[in-house]
Amino acid sequence: MFKFSYSQLKKSHEGPWLALDLIMLGLLIINLVWIILDALFASQFIQDALLSLYAPFVEAYLPIHRNFAIIDLVFVAIFLSEFCLRWGVAVVRKEYMRWYFFPFIHWYDLIGCIPLGGMRIFRFLRVFSILYRLQKYQIIDLRQTAAYRFIAFYYDVLVEELSDRIVVKVLSDAQKDIAAGSPLLEDISRNVLASRLPVLSQWLAAVMVHIGESVQDVKHGQAIRDHVQRSVGKAVRGNSQVSSLGIVPFLGSSIERTLENAVTDIVTQSLVNLLKDVTATQIGDFLDHGLSSFSSDDTKLDHEMVLIVNECLELVKQHVGQQRWKSAFDTPAQNKAAPSGLS
Repeated sequence: MFKFSYSQLKKSHEGPWLALDLIMLGLLIINLVWIILDALFASQFIQDALLSLYAPFVEAYLPIHRNFAIIDLVFVAIFLSEFCLRWGVAVVRKEYMRWYFFPFIHWYDLIGCIPLGGMRIFRFLRVFSILYRLQKYQIIDLRQTAAYRFIAFYYDVLVEELSDRIVVKVLSDAQKDIAAGSPLLEDISRNVLASRLPVLSQWLAAVMVHIGESVQDVKHGQAIRDHVQRSVGKAVRGNSQVSSLGIVPFLGSSIERTLENAVTDIVTQSLVNLLKDVTATQIGDFLDHGLSSFSSDDTKLDHEMVLIVNECLELVKQHVGQQRWKSAFDTPAQNKAAPSGLS
């Protein structure tokens, strides 16, 4: 249902402008109806019919019809004066970033002032501008009306269909470009990764230092140290030379445990030093060497990567191409939410 809020009207202080809108709307309706009737009067068939019905009316209206352009200019002058008034108020209120934005945003009002047949229809758009302004200030609420839901639904359908077709077209062109031998991987390596090597190296160095400090920490690094101890212990016990120490009387098992603990500490500390001592320059040299050694001659890998990218784009196209607006008709419950006249 259409709702009108008098309290919001008082709060917005748009009462005088609403009154002006209603006056201009009345003049607009009179002007448009008059234009239609005058266009019909220009037809010889209509004039003959009116002559047969009431000849004095035709004789009285003929001078008006001949000078209708001047009469229409009176309406144009009123509309143009109101347009300039609103422009001046918008400049004073600083409603837009620049003073000259107003005529571009309200272009339909300006074009409607042109006294030509094809331009006069734009005067009708003032109705929508008035409704939008009232909706903006919450003076009226059109969202619950059937007409609004109907228009909003088909607007969403139109936007979705257009955007889906555009996205699918763009992805299809990308697939054709890749299939034609576009050096995608080499471009990614040179233009994307290589330009970000310093930042990436710095980040990796900071992460490795953080990991090293975590391993060294008594509390947070216990899990890593336990894992290293188990791995080293397993390797030490599996070594035939170390296992032979177990046959030494009294001291064999003690030596084996001491050796296991010593190797565990050495491996753990080496891991901590490796992580903490690495620098961003070293990581950058390593990554730079890895990227520079990549060769586009490896056609097998390049072909597989192109296939992966192509399949990913195909999946994206399938997902984008789904007409999600049709889900409004899938179930009876959803059909109730659809605008009237759709099912």
